[in-house]
Order: sequence, then structure tokens, then C-alpha cells
Amino acid sequence: MSGSKNDTVVVIGAGIVGVCAAWQLARRGAGVTLIDRDEPGRGCSYGNAGALSFGSVAPLAMPGVMRDAVSMLLDPAAPLRIPLTYLPKAATWLTQFVRAARPDAVKRISDALSTLLANSIEKHLEILRDVGATGIVRRTGQLYLYPDERWLAKDAGSWQLRKAHGLRIERLDREGILALEPEVGPDYAIGMFTPDQGMSVNPYRQVTAIAADFARHGGKIVRDNVVAIEVESEQVRAVRGEAGTYPCDHAVVCAGAWSAQLLRALDYALPLESQRGYHVTVASPGISISRPVVAADRKVFLTPMEEGLRAAGTVEFGGLDRAPTRKRAEFLVRDMARVFPRVQIPDGWSFWMGHRPCFPDSLPVMGPSRHRGLWFNFGHGHLGLTMSAPSGDILARAICGEPSNIDLAPFSFARF
Repeated sequence: MSGSKNDTVVVIGAGIVGVCAAWQLARRGAGVTLIDRDEPGRGCSYGNAGALSFGSVAPLAMPGVMRDAVSMLLDPAAPLRIPLTYLPKAATWLTQFVRAARPDAVKRISDALSTLLANSIEKHLEILRDVGATGIVRRTGQLYLYPDERWLAKDAGSWQLRKAHGLRIERLDREGILALEPEVGPDYAIGMFTPDQGMSVNPYRQVTAIAADFARHGGKIVRDNVVAIEVESEQVRAVRGEAGTYPCDHAVVCAGAWSAQLLRALDYALPLESQRGYHVTVASPGISISRPVVAADRKVFLTPMEEGLRAAGTVEFGGLDRAPTRKRAEFLVRDMARVFPRVQIPDGWSFWMGHRPCFPDSLPVMGPSRHRGLWFNFGHGHLGLTMSAPSGDILARAICGEPSNIDLAPFSFARF
């Protein structure tokens, strides 16, 4: 399935995943065209939490996931929200999600995640050094907060997996929490600190910096809405957009939550859902935070960024077309004020919603397809930023016929 470094490649999707893949291919000498209906980084990559979490080897589906399922469905403030009207459409995905929570499946998924996430921060730093944008990514550590032992026990399995895969973890009491982040309110008594993890101070600037370097070195960036991938005799021939057709030897699908929709015409039936995520960014919060602080009981990340303090998180099912739900953002504002009681949140705050592409087993689809020259790199869920640098490098190596030290089988589309 691999080609040569002189092949022409079209990368569909200019989020952080697509931009990293295009950049890696171009630096290997391929002629690359990057196509998106929007400018680079304006989709899901624009609004993510900014956390670089190479230790996030625990899948979303963990043993006992059904224990809290009913309460989450009935509680509009729950970190996971599935409107009852959307349940029929999400049923197949949810069934596979429950299957992925079996202990044997969790171990397999965790091992695959660990392989993909290994050295991810180093990969980000390597790219940013080359493009002249150092300083965007920082090793600040991440601080996870719990109200008490009962809440910590709910995540015990996840912490065990992280530790088993080599993540350095320091448990903190209330005094230790305040030594790191003095603004944390009294509702949180236990901290789990991961000193080696990091963050992006501006994920959007990170995407645009890499895209600009890609263009400076001969890569083409095209604004067009891709509507089809043209194949002939099971071989990719071109990518067709509303404004033009782009002949190519290889097409790489990095279209995030829209990827499955694009591939349906080629008879790929993939269980991809949008985990609709929200953020609220306060430009002048009136407090100083040094690193991502995670309200673990609420699954909310609070990250100090160049544009202000960002609260990001929650998972809402509802597809690609349903309007954003302001109430979900209101819960983020409430969570920010609970974690940081002295924060100054303006009355006229606004919010953002984006579509995180997620498979039931928390693994992306990455690698070759059943059509020659067609490659997949999507479905990274809440780890899209973290995985983007390593997955772009891995895919570029595969397309250009370079040796790789990672087995792509766990990420194959064929697992579904």
C-alpha cells in the first residue's frame, strides 16, 4: 500500500490532525494539497482544552460504565449527556461502547493508546521547533481534583492503567493542592498531579503556525468542500470538491466527525459519533493558574491560555446538525466558579461548541483502507491534539514506504 516520496497526496481536513499529517508528508518531499471548507484550525481544533495528555491510556469505556448510565441520562447536568430523542440513533454506538468496557478489551485498547501516545509531547516540540513556534507547548504538568475518597475511587481503574503504563503520578492532600494552585476552592481535598504532562497555550495558533510553515515550503492549502473521493479499479484517482477536482496518488481522510459521512459512498460503515464538546473562555479571570486543572468529578478541564482561562469539557451526543445547547456551557461556568471561587466571570460570557470525532473503543481509525491509495486518520476523540503529532508522523511514514515501529492493526477500520 505504500508509495514513493514523489507521489501526490490530498489531505482532507485542516484541523490539527490533518495539518500535522500534511506537514509530515511535505517534509518528506511529497506534493501535498490540504483541503478544508474552512481555514486551518477553525473546526474542533480551535476550541479544545489544550491538554497534552500522553498518559491518557484509559478508554472512555471502563468496567462498570453502565453503573451510572441511567443517572447520566436523567441528569441534564451530567458530564455525559444523551438526549432521549437521540438515543435510537446512538444505540449501535452505545452497544459497541459497552462491549469495549470488558476487562480484556480495556487492556487491549489501553496498550494501543499507550503505543500511540508515547513521546507525543516530544513530537509536538519537534514540529514547533522546526516551524519556529516554540513556547506554544509547555510541560506544566496537570492537576486532577477530587472532592473526597469516594470520587477518587470511581477513577481508580483509570489511575491504575496510567501508572501501569509508566505515567508519573503524585497524590496530594489539600495542602499540596494549594502549594501548586492556591486558587483552588475548598470543595476539593484530593489531588492527583502528573508532572510530566503538558499543555498548549493556544491550540489555534499552534495549528496555524504549522499550516503556515507547510505553505511556505510548497504545500498547497485549498478552501473547498470535499464531496467525494473518486476511485477507479479500487485505486484512488482524485478528490472532488464543490469548486474543483484534485487528482492524486493518495487521499488521506482527516475530516474529523464528518469522515464517516464522506466515506459512506465507498461502502465504509464506521460507528463514528460526534462528542459535542463546549468551552467558555474568560479573557480576564482575575486569578493566576499555572497549568491545566481538571475537576475530575465533572470531567472539566480548566486551562490557562493566551486568550484567558478556558473551561472545556462535557460530552453531549446529538449529531452534526443539532444546534448547540447553551445550558451545557452554563454548567462549565458553574464548574469554573466552583473550582476557582475568586474567578471573575463577566455577565456577557459567550461559548463555543465543536465536534470531537469518537469511536466506541476510544481508538482512532488510522492507516490504509481497502482501496489503494486511500488512507484514514480520524476519530481521535478528546485526544486529538495530543495524538496529532505522532499520528501524522506514523501515517506519513506508512504512505512514503518508510519503516515504522508501530503496529497499525489495532487502529484498522476493519475492526468494525
